[in-house]
Amino acid sequence: MIKRLSIRNYAIIEELEINFPGGLTIITGETGAGKSILLGALGLIMGDRADLKALYNQEEKCVIEGWFDIEAYDLDAFFDENQLDYHRETVIRRELLPSGKSRAFVNDTPVTLEVLRQLTGALVDLHEQFDTLDIHQVSFQLRMVDALAGNKALLADYLAQYRRFSLDRKKLEKLKLQNAQASQESDFLNFQLEEFNKAELVDGEQERLEAELQQLTHAEEIKRTLSAAFHHLCDGEQPLTGQLNDLLRNVNEVKKYHPNIPELYQRLESVSVELEDLAGEFEKVADSTEFDPARILEIQARLDVIFRLQNKHRVSTVKDLLVIQQDFQQKLDAIGDISSEIAALEKRQAEVEQQLRTTAAQLSERRKKSAPAFTQKVLELLGQLGMPHTRFEVDFKEIKSPSPTGTDEVNFLFAANPGSRLQLIKDVASGGELSRLTLVTKSLVASAIPLPTLIFDEIDAGVSGDVSLKMGNILRQLSNHHQVVAITHSPQVASKADAHYFVYKKFTENATLTKVKLLDDDERVRSIAVMLSQNPPSESALANARELMGMVV
Repeated sequence: MIKRLSIRNYAIIEELEINFPGGLTIITGETGAGKSILLGALGLIMGDRADLKALYNQEEKCVIEGWFDIEAYDLDAFFDENQLDYHRETVIRRELLPSGKSRAFVNDTPVTLEVLRQLTGALVDLHEQFDTLDIHQVSFQLRMVDALAGNKALLADYLAQYRRFSLDRKKLEKLKLQNAQASQESDFLNFQLEEFNKAELVDGEQERLEAELQQLTHAEEIKRTLSAAFHHLCDGEQPLTGQLNDLLRNVNEVKKYHPNIPELYQRLESVSVELEDLAGEFEKVADSTEFDPARILEIQARLDVIFRLQNKHRVSTVKDLLVIQQDFQQKLDAIGDISSEIAALEKRQAEVEQQLRTTAAQLSERRKKSAPAFTQKVLELLGQLGMPHTRFEVDFKEIKSPSPTGTDEVNFLFAANPGSRLQLIKDVASGGELSRLTLVTKSLVASAIPLPTLIFDEIDAGVSGDVSLKMGNILRQLSNHHQVVAITHSPQVASKADAHYFVYKKFTENATLTKVKLLDDDERVRSIAVMLSQNPPSESALANARELMGMVV
């Protein structure tokens, strides 16, 4: 609830402060005295856009502060989420600077306007004649029906089931996605491994094949060259080996004449033996070397397989390819089969959904059972408030998938005049009709829902007499459960106040200022009497005012 509102340097308010007790606070005053300015100031701490023109003194900043008791609203999580200091008495401040900038604070911590709107939306419910009321919202309509149906405990059970259901559903979706991705990856790895397995790679194979290919493609040149070498060494007209043998015989004859010749003879003999060995090897290689086109094609095909894999995987050796093959195999082995886990979770999900739908059906039954009495009471109260021809209905539609509130979609349908078609409230109700409908419905659920401070701006516009009196009684009844503030021109409504503020203008030599005064009982009697008649009021008007206020005449 709001406890205090302080306004400085705003519009035609130099400085004022209003204390709000619990119960029903009434604000009255002459037209143009500044009642709407109070709402404008309140709107600023609720996150409305600021206008530099609103500064009373253009050289000083405007400061609007509100003190709120927030204990009943379970806002601890909101404060934690937004890194704000939580205090039972929370101070919200909005500043408009002469430079045109605007700042907002919660317990002296700067906040954005969005955070400000979220917080104050839970604290203050401001109903102006033509604004968008929360009764438009399907979620709030359902909340009211649940309150009347006494669904709090059952709804808590349902919500716990729904959270389990939602968690399992998200987990199941995640597992299915994981399984699908694993299946795709498995297919990819199997495809890659199939290529490797078909290739049957062997470390060192590429080098051996490339060497063999070189030999085969140069077979004729090798055969010709080595055959010629053998011919020159052993088979020509003057073979080198024959010449060396002659030379050896000649040296042998003179080696005994010089001490160095025997060693030279041995060396020459070694050369001769080596040449004969070389000739034999040349002949052997030449005889074994054959040009084999089929083998060349076979090697080239095999190397093509290796080269294609190397290009695909961007490596240059068979050894690197074997490492990649091993990596693919390890990844494939690591992919687990979660089909059984998915099946188990699907079974549990079906069981939880069945429980969920059973509880949702119970909720729906209780809602539909409470709707006729609620409808009848709404029509009865609207009739008392000058809307006797109104038609009102709670429409239920079943939704296929369970939601956080069940399987019902609830809409309030409304028609103000006989013969009119029932339609959604937001599509047909006027501002005054909405205000009265809001007052009636909220008064019916006031004891069951922790509503924020309710502020009504001229909810009594267009009504008077007995209807105004009944409206005042409903506001009085509503204020027994929630803090209510009403700006009114109705003496009947004003007579029900716990606290009555009077807004007036004070004229000075250089300025016109808005002032607010808390009236005592005598001042209230006079103020209500003026509203009933004229200023100054007649004795009969004063007596009537006392009667409205329940004073002994």
